[in-house]
This record gives sequence, C-alpha cells and structure tokens, in this order.
Amino acid sequence: NMTERMKLEGSMVALVTPFTGGEVDFEAMGRLIEFQIAGGTQGIVPCGTTGESPTLTHAENNKVIAFTVEKVAGRVCVIAGTGSNSTAEAVCLTKHAADAGADACLIVNPYYNKPPQRGMFDHVRKIADVGLPIVLYNIPGRTGIELAAETVARMYEEIELVVAIKEATGKLDLASAIAGICDITILSGDDSLTLPICSVGGSGVISVLANVLPGEVRKLCDAIAEFDLAEACTQHLKLFGLVEGIFVETNPIPIKAAMGMVGMCSEEIRLPLVPLAKEYRKPLAKLLQDFGLDAKA
Repeated sequence: NMTERMKLEGSMVALVTPFTGGEVDFEAMGRLIEFQIAGGTQGIVPCGTTGESPTLTHAENNKVIAFTVEKVAGRVCVIAGTGSNSTAEAVCLTKHAADAGADACLIVNPYYNKPPQRGMFDHVRKIADVGLPIVLYNIPGRTGIELAAETVARMYEEIELVVAIKEATGKLDLASAIAGICDITILSGDDSLTLPICSVGGSGVISVLANVLPGEVRKLCDAIAEFDLAEACTQHLKLFGLVEGIFVETNPIPIKAAMGMVGMCSEEIRLPLVPLAKEYRKPLAKLLQDFGLDAKA
C-alpha cells in the first residue's frame, strides 16, 4: 500500500515517571521533559516499562501521557505507552492517548496470557481502530512471547497504522529477518544494541540511558544517521560500560537510582520494584562521574 507512513528515527527516550510521596511528581516530570528536549532527544516515550506503567493506575497513565503531550507542545514526537495484555484495556488507554494528542502509541505484546501469533495480530488490528499510529514492541524477556518476523510483516502489510517496531529481543537475527521481509521502521529497545540493530536496518533507539545522558545518545544516533561507522563505534563503546551499569538490576531500578544520584528527580520507585541494592550504588555513581556528572552515591 502506498500510504505515507509516519517516520520515526533517531534518539527517543523511554522516560521515567518521577514519584514524590507515592504520587506522580508532575513538576519534576516537566523538568525532565525540558532536559530531554534541550539535550537533543527526538521523541518522548512516556508510560513504557521504564515509566513504570505496570504500577501506574489507569488514571495516572492517562494523566502522565496528557501532561507529556501538553509539555512537549509539538516540539518532538510523543509515543505513548498504552499496551496491555487485555485488548479492551489497551484500546481504552490508546483512545485516551489519541484524545490527548499523542503522535503514536507503543503496544507491547500481551504478557502473561501469551496469545498465539494470530491472537497478537488481532490484538493490534483492534487497537488500530482507534486511529493512532502504532509502534509494536517485542520484549520476550518480559512477555514470554515474541512476534515472529512473518507476523510483523503481515501487520505492516495489512494494518496501515503499524509504523514501527521496538526490538528488545536481544536477537540481532530477528531484526535482520524483519528488515529483510518488510519496510517497517525498526527501533532498538536495548541501549547496548542500538548500533548493531541500526547496522542491519534499524533507524534509532527508544533509550533508557537517554534519561541521564540525552546528548550522548543523540550523538550516537547522529553518527549512525551520517553513516559514520568509526564515530558510531567509538560512541557505542564509550557508552557501553554505563549501559551495563544501568541494567545491573531490573530496569528502571538502576536508572532511577542514577537520576537520584545526579539530583534530577527522586529515586522513589513503586513496589514490587525496590531501590537499587547497596552494593551497586558506588560503582554506578563512579560510572556517572566518569561522564562528568556530579553523582552522589
């Protein structure tokens, strides 16, 4: 089909949701959004895994997305996390995001109930009825299932609003397989794999690391966009140690700790997630200090 699809590329941030006293801290969130845009981030993704969507209420999810859209005010794109393992719930959240003015939605594969490929297809087709462009999201480590390359291609061919896929499978071959059979935009869902995925046809990243170092992630994406392999490789390796550091425990535990250490927002996190274990704090602070950040363990 010849319809021009929304083009997503470059450095996008999987934004954390800051909390203070158990509530979403919208003042802090506003600051984080301004920091991202000033740092060169090309898209904001609220209410993803990193934004603790599993422990946000529906009302909070809707409010965070609406706030983000209002604050961004069209300067960059907003891709709202509205996925669920209940199709009706995903439709409801996506409708709210569309009404709020989000540019697209991020739709994770249904987790825990593990539908077959045709179930995932029907799930996405139903959400597409809302009318918002869709970024698919493959993350089998959290869902127990993954979209096969053939299913992704079929979705891209048959559902016009499917515009991209966030690949967080850790499998470079799956990204290659998808790129080999359809023109869907592929975005890395792992900071450590942005360069490798882009080298087999990817277009950018939805980054956790960008929460603290938006400029550095943008630099990597710019080098990739300019086909400057030497610079991209240098930047990739420069960031790699810190990337490992922000995944020493389940995301977003370490990134929230990092943001607390550099004074960007409270480290507060909702149960069942817990603050970063003591033994990881000093090494993480050291990694941040190596990037010139004033991090206090």
